[in-house]
Amino acid sequence: MSLEAIKSVGIDIGTSTTKLILSELTLGRVSSHFALPHFDIIDRKVTYVSEIISTPLKNVDEIDLLTLAGWLEQEYRRIGLSLSEIKSGAVIITGETAIKKNADALLHYMAERSGDFVVAIAGASLEGVLAGRGSGASEYSKKVKGIVANIDIGGGTANVALFKQGKVLDTITFHVGGRLVEIDSAGEVLAVSQSLQPWLFSKNYLLEKGMRLTLKQISDLSSGLCKDMLDCLVGKMPIGTVKALVHSASSETLPMINDVMISGGVGRLALEGPPPTLGEAAKYNDIGPILAAELMKALKNYPFSVVESSQTSRATVIGAGMQTTKISGATISIAPEHLPLRNIPVVKMSYSETALEQYIERLFFQGKELFHENSKVPFAISLAEMPYLPYLKLKGLAEVLGKVYARLFPRATALVVVCENDMAKALGQALRLQLAADMDVICIDQVVVEYGDYIDIGEPLNDTMVPVVVKTLAF
Repeated sequence: MSLEAIKSVGIDIGTSTTKLILSELTLGRVSSHFALPHFDIIDRKVTYVSEIISTPLKNVDEIDLLTLAGWLEQEYRRIGLSLSEIKSGAVIITGETAIKKNADALLHYMAERSGDFVVAIAGASLEGVLAGRGSGASEYSKKVKGIVANIDIGGGTANVALFKQGKVLDTITFHVGGRLVEIDSAGEVLAVSQSLQPWLFSKNYLLEKGMRLTLKQISDLSSGLCKDMLDCLVGKMPIGTVKALVHSASSETLPMINDVMISGGVGRLALEGPPPTLGEAAKYNDIGPILAAELMKALKNYPFSVVESSQTSRATVIGAGMQTTKISGATISIAPEHLPLRNIPVVKMSYSETALEQYIERLFFQGKELFHENSKVPFAISLAEMPYLPYLKLKGLAEVLGKVYARLFPRATALVVVCENDMAKALGQALRLQLAADMDVICIDQVVVEYGDYIDIGEPLNDTMVPVVVKTLAF
């Protein structure tokens, strides 16, 4: 097996906290020499973990870019490495940070300075999936028969991802987080997040800045949040009846959950036990410690098995593995004016003639939940293990792909399809006939990708080759 070791960085910029992790990843070829080259991360070693800092903000609406940049430079100096020595990495912007006024400026700033990094604004659904992979819930679901839910609770939201056999089934995000109510050591309310107001109103809770709360009042408030969230997860309260608490959901009903893992900052606090005094409860100037204690207490009333996660507050990316491939231009269909493309997330589909349109529609809805639907290319579609398709069936596949994509992503300027086998040129031409003139098609083959990978597609080389970089997030 051919091996390659690379240094990689994972940076998570969240609502409340920011952290950096340096890792050494070993990439190994897992395909035979007679098959398409496919590398996997076969070993990972974390070599440095930064202190978890408070995410620097100029004000409630803006990230402090200069302070954040200064901290990153300081961390690189501490590690003793320059950016040029870091071969790959991942910068994930999550939580309420992702909706700050200058979040896009942060995205571009990081992309310009981060070389071959995955740089992504993670919506609540993607954040939940990443956390579930980082906590070990995704991997654990491969070993058990039932469905495993990872509840990742940070400062602003609780992001829940449901896994079965390593695959994402559903996601749901709640307005439940430790920093939604800020308090001081005397119990005085310093701030109440706007996102919590609809739920407070629905429960006839009066909570305003300047009010003074007792430990019991904060516990009752936290208990109410946890109960409604867990009632929704077990189906006692339909999603439609708790809209004041639900930020977003991939479907209206959830399957039965067997096991639960807790991650995020609140997950770490849950390991510490309930705070004995108001002063202890307010040590982070928010309700996080009490929310964590009430969640662990509430879980005992539900039919879940609570499984310890392998990571809690650091359940995030530690970097990204990377492989570069050059593919022949003879078998692909491209729109050169759209290249290069960077950091395009991958949604993987399997071909089936049964209920094809409903399947593709559900898959694209999931992609819409996970990724940036307003971007010019929200995601790439990977067609894996495709059978040989005669022309009429290939045309039928193109019709469904084109119709559903155009309807769900009217602002997109290109449809990107990644095929494992040699069919890109024919499929690309069939797709072009289905789409409007202002929607281009980029269809490449001979590339192996997995759900959740990111790809870069470079400019054509000598009109015959296209370089493709596949980046796999490491946890």
